[in-house]
Amino acid sequence: MQIWNRRNFLKVAGAVSAASLAGAVPASGEPGRRVFTLATQDEPAKPVAANDHIQIALIGAGGQGMGDTRSAVQVPGVKLVAVADCYDGRLARSKEVWGDDVFTTRDYKEILARKDIDAVIIGTPDHWHKQASVDAMKAGKDVYCEKPMIHLYSDGPEMIETARSTNRIIQIGSQRVSSVLYAKAKELLAAGAIGKLNMVTASWDRNSSMGAWNYTIPPDASPETCDWQRFQGTAPKVEFSAEKFFQWRKWKAYGSGVAGDLFVHLFSGTHFVTGAHGPTRGMATGAIRFWDDGRDAQDVMLGLFDYKEGFNLSLRVNFVDGGEESESLIFTGSEGTIQIGWTGLTVNRVPRETEPGLTIDTFPKEMQAQIEADYRKKYPPHSGNAALGGEEKYNLPQGYSDQYDHFKNFFASVRSRKPVVEDAVFGYRAAGAALLSNLSIERNAVVKWDPEAMKVLS
Repeated sequence: MQIWNRRNFLKVAGAVSAASLAGAVPASGEPGRRVFTLATQDEPAKPVAANDHIQIALIGAGGQGMGDTRSAVQVPGVKLVAVADCYDGRLARSKEVWGDDVFTTRDYKEILARKDIDAVIIGTPDHWHKQASVDAMKAGKDVYCEKPMIHLYSDGPEMIETARSTNRIIQIGSQRVSSVLYAKAKELLAAGAIGKLNMVTASWDRNSSMGAWNYTIPPDASPETCDWQRFQGTAPKVEFSAEKFFQWRKWKAYGSGVAGDLFVHLFSGTHFVTGAHGPTRGMATGAIRFWDDGRDAQDVMLGLFDYKEGFNLSLRVNFVDGGEESESLIFTGSEGTIQIGWTGLTVNRVPRETEPGLTIDTFPKEMQAQIEADYRKKYPPHSGNAALGGEEKYNLPQGYSDQYDHFKNFFASVRSRKPVVEDAVFGYRAAGAALLSNLSIERNAVVKWDPEAMKVLS
């Protein structure tokens, strides 16, 4: 078995073309810096047989559900036939977008009763993810469920067991798991490009009002146009609120705050790249610093997590500072870093010193000379090979969509019945880790988590 480290990696890199090693097309280069465009490696589209078409339904036609469906129907052989939502306006809009023949209803169980539907996309508020998924799988439908998979920790085991007992495919919607960018980062880390991983630093700054979940409320919002009773589900029963209906992420009764909306993406990316199952403990702090508009979900959150694989993860989400929106994951190793952004990743290799150095100026001259003579016997002068350092950048191709690839992988599994790239176990481990942040703030304490058993420890 080949043991990889940075020098082995660079030796291989010098022996083969960078393009073949990276699965990327060279774009440009300069001394100490190379730039590539990642290849998507798509196979030519093949005709889909008539009996191999997949008919889908959307449950929850908000912004995320609509966006998911637009990507899903781009996959060859996939057709939308039904939509369920608790707001009449979104049902009307669904017909405008996908045709008058699309069946619409407020009650998703009417969709699940149809024999002509193979799979469903669940884009509901978080507190409906478990029940809608379980009902769909028990009705014989495969499921694409938006992240976070869970709203409560009790949701996870039930979803996992239902998928097992019904033999249904369920994919969770953190699309980074299907991204060629994250696949490249995983490959580079495994090849020893940055030595031993010791820290991951992840952040997501969302500095607009829309980024802070202040979604537009339609002028006709009312108990007549919105099925408020159905929307509330298992949440505490309160009087109709258009804000809570259309801006539900701002309230813990329906959403999971920044932890479930954004931390879960960062956990999913970290777990995919490193192969780790989750942290063993975590702590978080947060507050409402700017958007003090009646919400009870924090607009600033910071978290720290320990992994048994020997690295720490620090997370930050900020809705406050007013700058441009940005996302970043930095994997820091003993010999460099891999930084992932929205459009590409950068590998910086930093050669480590081969000798410890000397701090002898405050000693007597005769002692300095003796120390330096002994030092040079132990550490002969070296050339400082610059080839061991340098930077490589891998850019995504223009127009690339990891969301499309995530749906393409999902529908490939629906057809083949082979495992998906992000099943309920992966989804629960990512969401369970993310929601430790909320739990830590609630308890004002460090929270322990068993990533294998997927349980919060007392």
